[in-house]
Amino acid sequence: MMRLAIALLAGALAATPVLAQPDYTPRDMVEVANAPWTADAVIYQMNTRQFTAEGTFKAAQTQLPRLAAMGVDIIWLMPIHPIGEANRKGTLGSPYAVRDYRAVNPELGTEAEFRAFVDEAHRLGLKVILDWVANHSAYDNPLTQSHPEWYTRTPEGGLMSPAGTDWSDVADFDYSQAGLRQYMTESLVYWVREFGIDGFRCDVAGYVPTDFWETARAQLDAVKPVFMLAEWEQRDLHHRAFDATYGWGWKEAMQRLVKDGSGAGAMRGYYAGQSETWPHAAMRMVYTENHDQNSWDGVASEIYGDAYEAAIALSFTGSGMPLIYNGQEADNDRQLEFFERDPIVWRQGRHAALFEKLIALKTEMPALHNGRFGAPMLEVPTSSTADVFAFTRGEAGERVFAVFNLSPRAQSITFTHARHHGTYADALSGESASFAGDETLDLAPWGFRIFRETK
Repeated sequence: MMRLAIALLAGALAATPVLAQPDYTPRDMVEVANAPWTADAVIYQMNTRQFTAEGTFKAAQTQLPRLAAMGVDIIWLMPIHPIGEANRKGTLGSPYAVRDYRAVNPELGTEAEFRAFVDEAHRLGLKVILDWVANHSAYDNPLTQSHPEWYTRTPEGGLMSPAGTDWSDVADFDYSQAGLRQYMTESLVYWVREFGIDGFRCDVAGYVPTDFWETARAQLDAVKPVFMLAEWEQRDLHHRAFDATYGWGWKEAMQRLVKDGSGAGAMRGYYAGQSETWPHAAMRMVYTENHDQNSWDGVASEIYGDAYEAAIALSFTGSGMPLIYNGQEADNDRQLEFFERDPIVWRQGRHAALFEKLIALKTEMPALHNGRFGAPMLEVPTSSTADVFAFTRGEAGERVFAVFNLSPRAQSITFTHARHHGTYADALSGESASFAGDETLDLAPWGFRIFRETK
């Protein structure tokens, strides 16, 4: 009997699976390989329709040397495709109502003129990304006839706009269809292979399944390294699909503290959340203005008021990939029409020199580079913590030290820790500065200072 019990026990033990030793090594959830040219990249959004008096690629091409001299790296073109006529909004329609994913809108120019634009950008060292609208198409896109099964349907069987939106000029795609996924991926690859496009800004990326983007990214990278920007704020998009996502929280925090005068708390909270909950390798695009804000919320210079320059400077010195919207450097003072022609009035803007200096600083200082390429922010406590946000980025000897008064109140501050001690030059004026522990720094309402360490 004892032998039987022992045999049964041995059999049971032999049948018990042996658990593998767990691996507790930290893993980077970002598996996307960022192209080296994204390290210090600054994005410039171009609305071709409004960028020049002509509203064409050929006219915009003449401005590329100016943009290259300004120091921007990536030109993001709003959708360049033919626009649907069915349910069209306004006279010219929304560029986000795409009628043909593999053609150029003739209002903007010919394919040859678009190719010349891209070639000239590349000659000048600029990259070009296209705005891509994968979630929906125009109601009169031929796909609605050739592949009606690719579209979401109402209970009555008709085409429908994306649920919960007022996008009445576009029909929602159904990404449960493998054929749609193949067509859309091949369309993305087409522009990279045939025109040398360097990546995409993907409209409402979160409305499209993440696994579609992951497959598409792999296919694009097989052609050449690309840069992918998601119009969404979600960590898992960085895993195998996107280099960068929108930092909506940054804009919301900045606008909130400007509106209510509450001080630095909202922005401190944003950066703390970024540090604690997002992977360091994830690039987050931050901005004071883009086509959405310009169209819906008003002109950024009016929204931010006296805090406008501080907001711009923080977008370049804090963690994040900065965006410049066309016309900001010319002090564009009105909302651009979205469905009509409304060319930017170009002039020498008050903020043009600031943009150039900030771009040069970001390029020259590795601490300010994007995502995995840059350094984390280390807060430097001050005597006015409620209103002032100060921080360093980088190792001793190559640090950037920035101090922002994020309030409408003048400040005279001292520093309570030695985290920033060293010898610096003012990054904007070149004036020498030294911090050893007994300094007082005066800041006007919404004032800021940026220092680069000298050796």
